[in-house]
Amino acid sequence: MKKLSIVPSAVSICLAALLTATGAPQEPNAPSPAAQTFPLGDVKLLDSPFRTAMERNADYLLSLDADRLLHNTRLYAGLKPKGELYGGWEARGIAGHTLGHYLTALAQQYAATGDRRFRERLDYIIAEMAECQRAYGDGYIGALPPKELATLRGFKDGHLELQGAFNFQGGAWVPWYTEHKILAGLKDAWLVGGNAQAKDVTIRLANWIDTVTNGLTPDQLQAMLQVEHGGMIETLVDLYAHTGDPRYLATSKRFYHRAILDPLLAGRDELPGKHANTQIPKVIGEARTYEITGDPNGRKIAENFWNLVVHHHSWAIGGNSDHEHFFPENQAGGHLGPATAETCNTYNMLKLTEHLFEWQPSVAYADYYERALYNQILPSQEPKKGMFTYFVSLEPGHFKTYSTPFDSFWCCVGTGMENHTKYGEAIYFHTADTLTINLFIPSVLTWPKTGLVLEQRTAYPRADTSEITINSPPANGKALTLEIRCPAWATAPLRFELNGQPLSVEAKPGTFARIARVWKKSDHLRVAIPMGLHTEALAGAPDRIAFLYGPLVLAGDLGPVPTTASFPYAKNQSDNFHAPSVAVPALVTDDPAHLLASIHRVPGEDLAFRTVDLGRPGDITLRPFGDIAYDYYNIYWTVLTPAAWQARQATTAKPSDDARIVDEFAPGEQQSEVDHHLAAERSETGDFRDRKWRDARDGGYFSFTLKVRPRTAQILRCTYWGDDAGTRAFDILLDGKLLATEQLHRSHPGEFFVRDMPLPAALLEGKATVTIRFHPHLGNIAGGLFGAAILTATK
Repeated sequence: MKKLSIVPSAVSICLAALLTATGAPQEPNAPSPAAQTFPLGDVKLLDSPFRTAMERNADYLLSLDADRLLHNTRLYAGLKPKGELYGGWEARGIAGHTLGHYLTALAQQYAATGDRRFRERLDYIIAEMAECQRAYGDGYIGALPPKELATLRGFKDGHLELQGAFNFQGGAWVPWYTEHKILAGLKDAWLVGGNAQAKDVTIRLANWIDTVTNGLTPDQLQAMLQVEHGGMIETLVDLYAHTGDPRYLATSKRFYHRAILDPLLAGRDELPGKHANTQIPKVIGEARTYEITGDPNGRKIAENFWNLVVHHHSWAIGGNSDHEHFFPENQAGGHLGPATAETCNTYNMLKLTEHLFEWQPSVAYADYYERALYNQILPSQEPKKGMFTYFVSLEPGHFKTYSTPFDSFWCCVGTGMENHTKYGEAIYFHTADTLTINLFIPSVLTWPKTGLVLEQRTAYPRADTSEITINSPPANGKALTLEIRCPAWATAPLRFELNGQPLSVEAKPGTFARIARVWKKSDHLRVAIPMGLHTEALAGAPDRIAFLYGPLVLAGDLGPVPTTASFPYAKNQSDNFHAPSVAVPALVTDDPAHLLASIHRVPGEDLAFRTVDLGRPGDITLRPFGDIAYDYYNIYWTVLTPAAWQARQATTAKPSDDARIVDEFAPGEQQSEVDHHLAAERSETGDFRDRKWRDARDGGYFSFTLKVRPRTAQILRCTYWGDDAGTRAFDILLDGKLLATEQLHRSHPGEFFVRDMPLPAALLEGKATVTIRFHPHLGNIAGGLFGAAILTATK
């Protein structure tokens, strides 16, 4: 976690221009942007890792079968599906979310390249969805299973009841989240992809959303918003901006979640314990509300949130969270695990940063964007098949896990499809007479309004220069200011040459260098960006550091990971959580101030470094994190004095139980509870000492499933807090049979403790899973349970 900053979305448009084009009423307080990005079609990527990633992603988009993605949409509309259902999340209660992301990705790919294959695919899907919408009959369109759809339709009649912290009654899983993806995808098909039919489908769905939420009371709305609902505010406000219909603005306000947004408005950090990516889209919605209506609270919320997350809740690679949740500041050292840095979070943080940069262009925003783009978004794509990461493991000595092509469809597969279609949108920004170059990515910019055509060629950040050529100057013959970002991490002021001659420019790191002149055809500007090694400490753990070279995070290359049934491709994002890691050397030095002097560039390699007499028990090769796809790696290093190293060698580390874990349940964590089929009544969750718990009150229960191994003796391990006492007597049942009776009575003051219950092989005969149920005795509480796992028994 660190102090890190940017980009606008493909449809981020100046409000004044947008209202002129649509005829929508001008909001009197709507702000004018300080800078604007360019439409995707105005920026063409040249050869680079970004264009390669975009082309690889395009191949994957075309490999998907539209009829298979439409299976549930047709099925639940009463029409015969034309393709078999895909697996993974598309076969679960969140079915249909991928279709929404797919529409956005197709629209953006078409806008960026003009490739008609993507427009034809888009047109086909929209026509199919229009047919299904007519079959549904009330304006709804999507792929929600009957339980989820009935839940949303029930809101119209005031029926709203929660089941636990993450679901509606009956276990309906995040239906508004899924429906937001559909609404956003349809809107993008219309506004970015240019499909006119999508406008009618979008408006009908938006009207339906208004209808089913219109009668809910304020208290019911706030209860509804406890369940993840994606970026509903953002998309509905966008529809208001493009149509001028105030009902969409009114509908968007029903999705204002006070429990999250009010503390942010007041500048309070109440993020620890919150599900991270549930919150970011809410904040993006507030940012969009500010842009469209001028409501200053939207800007305050967005700026406060960005500063909290980037400066206090982010990893060196630009991502955030552990097991999808924010955790307290300065406790990052206890969260270096396999489920860190969810890729969806970073996707959304970049969207948010785009908005902030357009309000107030800042090198800090651009530096963060660059950091996250190079170190998480680009490396989130697997190099062979173009698959996607969900989490980016920061567990020392661990590795990346990628999705399967057709049997995963995680949330981060959906956002991943979008990530690699829009690399051109944040390189350049403009005002009427200024062009800002924020990213050094090979590309050609065509600015139709001015006639300017500019070409940028570079091997940055593997080289420290970028070459900028004016292929066509502005047609009006007037002066134009080029503004070039000078990264704050640069080791010295940037240097410039114009047409082969040195050019004197103020270019201090952390500022924008400005060059104003009447540009001529073939003018050639050479920019040199001084780079060097630097370190970044882990928040709250000053003896743990990450290495960077310029904007690139360097990782230790610890050798290849053997191919297994879940590596490199895994159906489930958690399949490798307990896969063995490799040992990670420590860095041993008498003087940490001279640490960088012991790291040398490897001759003959593109970009690699080697520690020299620094690593113990051996030295390490450091490479850009983005270069490591199939190897074990490490990012945060422990720095020890020689005495501390000797003391460590003298102690024998306790063997980890990770290798024994068959399955693990994390109470109070959304994805774990969904994956383990949580059912509950009169059950509550909470946070204590940076851990989550679940209990069941008198007359209630909670249950979950865990995987087991056949013909193997195992144990059920439950974790409790040692100070819990009082009326906490309860039974634990396995598949309906009493396994154990517990009573918590302050047996381990001031610490967490575990209780192991044997599961003989005969008890598990023929079973692949078991259902564990916690049931309180009369007048008692069951739990709190802080964790449960099935482990193989020790011999």
